[in-house]
Amino acid sequence: MDPIEDIEDYVARNRARHEQELARWVGMPSVSATGEGMPEAAEHAKGLLAASGLAPRLVETGGWPLVVGHAPGPEGSPHVVIYGHYDVQPAGPLEQWNSPPFEAAIRDGRIYGRGTGDNKGQHFAQLLAVRALRASEEGLPCSVTVLLDGEEEIGSPHLAATLAEMRAELDADVAVFSDGPVHDSYEPTVSLGVRGAVSFEITVRGADTALHSGNWGNVAANPAWELVWLLSTMRASDGRILVEGCDVATTLTAAERAALDALPVALQELLAGVGLDRMDACGDAGVNERLALPTFTINSLTCLDNQEHRSVIPSVAIARCDMRLACGQRTATVVDAVRKHVADRLPHAEVAFKAMMEPSRTLPDAPYAQAVLDAVSAMADKPALFVPAMGGSLPIAGITDGLGLPCYGIPLANVDERNHAPNENFELARFHAGIVTAAAVLRRIGGAA
Repeated sequence: MDPIEDIEDYVARNRARHEQELARWVGMPSVSATGEGMPEAAEHAKGLLAASGLAPRLVETGGWPLVVGHAPGPEGSPHVVIYGHYDVQPAGPLEQWNSPPFEAAIRDGRIYGRGTGDNKGQHFAQLLAVRALRASEEGLPCSVTVLLDGEEEIGSPHLAATLAEMRAELDADVAVFSDGPVHDSYEPTVSLGVRGAVSFEITVRGADTALHSGNWGNVAANPAWELVWLLSTMRASDGRILVEGCDVATTLTAAERAALDALPVALQELLAGVGLDRMDACGDAGVNERLALPTFTINSLTCLDNQEHRSVIPSVAIARCDMRLACGQRTATVVDAVRKHVADRLPHAEVAFKAMMEPSRTLPDAPYAQAVLDAVSAMADKPALFVPAMGGSLPIAGITDGLGLPCYGIPLANVDERNHAPNENFELARFHAGIVTAAAVLRRIGGAA
């Protein structure tokens, strides 16, 4: 095992203080979609970087600021970029929370609150790893630049351009991030990429007002039926995406395919854990492969003037949707394809595009891949899994494609972290162990130069 006992001792001595700092951070609202608490959160994040020995500053982006901190390592050592985000999702239905979303609560070995797992707890573990390494006799083994994004939950619309302007400053060797849960098997995990995303709304309008379904049935156009029909032309019953131009993705390499094949599968337990008895239609693809393929999801269907389910023909129907993009797809191509598909089939439908992120890919044999995998494996005392692509999306294409850096995900959170949902949580044992793992990764990278 790596000589990391000094970091383990540091984490054990400071366990209570670290939990208090995390609780305070989680207790600060930072909802980028509404702006709630964002200026205060950016300043607090700046303070967290300073407390971890990084020289912090706010970088204006045209939206919510990017919080940046740098700490130099030994002469000639690698330069590591650590990405995280300080914004969070809105709280959602308050009645479904067992404790207030912006008042961190600790119970049964977990900390609850919005942002605990996504992403305050995970990037704070990375910051504490830097803090612990700086306090050790060996010191920081590499130069570190931390990037805390303020717009991840709204698609990071300004991040890629901001990073491009910082190219000289970010002349680094490798990037890491901690976000999302470990693999469904709860095995230690290293993620090699993320899927991209395009979210959009389709609105179909009918009469000026809701109409009596008997008096106007078969006469007045029904926007709900029109919308349902349109959606049925976009995805087949067997899961195939029917929007021309949206289903083109890069073929997996042999090494990526081998990594997928090596992932454990416990399908029935996975489904039962969320109350399901079946998978979505997706051909013959296995459960792990499905998380690397493009998707088309209907997030919600709404008739604006019929929330009480009256016997009417609604006047407005809205579908909120997203597509997750595999490597080889581009958001601009998908946007054009969706827009054309809708215009050709239902010209009076309106399409409004929302958050977008490009997919990102790092290959299993990229620089520092083995060092990261070895460090995570050593800390777990078992071989870590290589996951070719996380199921979710992050804006790290600005790092991999924009800056040309290999980027590795080191997810720390539990599978049932409930990110984006009520009662979001982070197992405290994983939080503390994550600090040690993050420190071990930096030491391995520093020693791999």
